[in-house]
Amino acid sequence: MKISIITISFNAKATIEKTLQSVANQSYKNIEHIIVDGGSKDNTLVICNSFPHVSKIISEPDKGVYDAFNKGLKLATGDIIGFLNADDIFFNENSVQEIAKAFS
Repeated sequence: MKISIITISFNAKATIEKTLQSVANQSYKNIEHIIVDGGSKDNTLVICNSFPHVSKIISEPDKGVYDAFNKGLKLATGDIIGFLNADDIFFNENSVQEIAKAFS
C-alpha cells in the first residue's frame, strides 16, 4: 500500500529539514513524499532537493494553503493521503507504519 505525504511550504528553510528527515527516517518505505512550495525565495527548495526520498516537488505561487493542498492532492497517487506541514514531524520512525497497519 502506497502512502502519499503532502508537505506544503513557503519560505520554510528554518523548519523543513526536520520535516523531511522525519519522513526519510520512517520504517515504512512505500511513501510518496510530495512538496508543494508557494515560490519560496529562501533556501527551501535547495533543502528539499537534497533529500532523495522526495518524489515530486512543485514550486509556484498559489492562492493560499488550501490551493496548495489541492495541488498536492492532484499529484498524489497513494492509496492513503496525508498532510505533514513544513514545520511538523512524525512522532517516531514507526508513525507511517502504524497508519498503514490501521488501514489494513
